[in-house]
Amino acid sequence: MEIVLTIAGSDPSGGAGIQQDLKVITAHGCYGATVITALTSQNTQGVQSSMAVPTEVVASQLQSVISDLRLSAIKIGMIPNEDVAQVIVEAIKDVHVPIIYDPVMISTSGYQLMSSDAIDFITSYLFPICTLVTPNLPEAERLQAQLAYPQTAFLIKGGHAHSTLMTDRLIMPDGTVSEFTTEKIATNNLHGTGCTLSSAIASNMALGDSLPKAISKAKEYITAAIRRSVCTNIGHGNGPLIIP
Repeated sequence: MEIVLTIAGSDPSGGAGIQQDLKVITAHGCYGATVITALTSQNTQGVQSSMAVPTEVVASQLQSVISDLRLSAIKIGMIPNEDVAQVIVEAIKDVHVPIIYDPVMISTSGYQLMSSDAIDFITSYLFPICTLVTPNLPEAERLQAQLAYPQTAFLIKGGHAHSTLMTDRLIMPDGTVSEFTTEKIATNNLHGTGCTLSSAIASNMALGDSLPKAISKAKEYITAAIRRSVCTNIGHGNGPLIIP
């Protein structure tokens, strides 16, 4: 069985972060392993608080997993600060599997999930070892000057665009651009979409798909999840995706 490691924060409401990642990885027929980087208090209405896991604990988790399990892909989500970013880079820089990074900077409700000091380190040291980075439009604007690495592709997610269509743009390291366009589905139940997409891409790559194929299948998967979630009523705010 292919093993996918997710390195991310914890969402106690189960709609995003480590909890959502494990659902998606399992639904793809892979085995999920986890390293928790932050403990958040959040629900469908927003993030109430967040606490970074001590760096030595993050490092110990990484060592436990990497020394024992044969990984097929790595998905990275919330990195709360530069110290945690450093231990992640040091642990995975020589692990030669697809690495998918969803740069979670600010929650949908506006809560800052990554300290400002982490951004420069991540763009200098994490981006170059990633197979794919998946920023949304606001994150891409923040990182615009950094989107050029010889081995790293970027999937610029178009969900924040004011349009009836949603276009995600894949920029390959050689500059080749592909677009993935779907109709925007009218719903507020979109909690955890970034986690779901990046975990699906990592799982597909772990199963042997090329990057463009993995993205295409992940887009179909998340579209089905959004459609399935339109009429659900979980929580009092933006509900989570229901995994197909």
